[in-house]
Amino acid sequence: MRFILVFIAALVFVSCNKKAEIEFNSVEITPVFIDSLSIRAIQPLDENRVWFAADKGKVGLIDGDTPKLAIIKYGDSLLHFRSIAATKEAVFVLSISNPAVLYKIGFNGTEATNIEEVYTEKGDNVFYDSMKFWNEQEGIAIGDPVENCMSVIITRDGGNTWEKLSCENLPKVEKGEAAFAASNSNIAIYGDNAWVATGGKKSRVMRTADKGKTWEVFNTPIVQGQAMTGIYSIDFLDENNGIIFGGNWEDKAFNEGNKAVTKNGGKTWKLIANGKEPGYRSSVKYIPGTEGQGIVAIGSPGISFSGDGGKNWKQLSKEGFFAIEFVNDSTAFASGNNRISKLIFKR
Repeated sequence: MRFILVFIAALVFVSCNKKAEIEFNSVEITPVFIDSLSIRAIQPLDENRVWFAADKGKVGLIDGDTPKLAIIKYGDSLLHFRSIAATKEAVFVLSISNPAVLYKIGFNGTEATNIEEVYTEKGDNVFYDSMKFWNEQEGIAIGDPVENCMSVIITRDGGNTWEKLSCENLPKVEKGEAAFAASNSNIAIYGDNAWVATGGKKSRVMRTADKGKTWEVFNTPIVQGQAMTGIYSIDFLDENNGIIFGGNWEDKAFNEGNKAVTKNGGKTWKLIANGKEPGYRSSVKYIPGTEGQGIVAIGSPGISFSGDGGKNWKQLSKEGFFAIEFVNDSTAFASGNNRISKLIFKR
């Protein structure tokens, strides 16, 4: 009898600790904004409102059926934006290429109140890729190397001023190593941590555990060696568990070495679903409230879903997008060529 009771208790313990798989069978896609733009950076506020930053100098807030838009010029030039981040009182947009210009847009909860230029960087190799905030005061943006390290700028005062970190305090890059400004998602934030995914001829993960003061870098098994190979997107569930996704932009069907997970904060990575669909994707996100079991990866070839932590995947739609950001456990916004759409995932 004692053996039976112990055996039953062990079964209960195992079953309670096994994470339940998540199942979505379809996705409802509803356009909420149509324009002749390339939109790679979005920041939802709730189920009805989403900020975006795009090319042709255009930024805006989609409020239900109402787009509130602005065109930002630097001198006579229209800037191209691929980075966006938000705090309670402001939205920040950062342009690619030379010059890189970062704007702080005041926000009162309903309308933009003012636009202020808070950082500018000029140089032939300047190219910023993504931006995130740890909290209301501290944020980070990442760009391609201009010297022998990735470009990293940090704010500690709510985005009013930004300082570029010295290469003396950052890992050295390898030849041909940079990052992809594909979906504003080659940075992941959790707690005081930030992880930065690189790509190109070398594809690695940089990590800071103290909001940018110190850094380390880790190798990955992701496909690399060419200009358009590597990690395009990174997301973390907590300080230990994360996922990276990418592939070869020039061979989007190639599905080997394009997705991996870590269980130790990025120190080591293990390939998942290797040689299986999906291939190239530009943005990956854990679905909120699913304990890391639900994952969505999107890109120009379509929308893919895993309900078991990335072991198995299925394609929910062939409609292509660049970026995805979740609002809750079934609703997200996605952006791509000429549009932003609301996505409702259904069981």
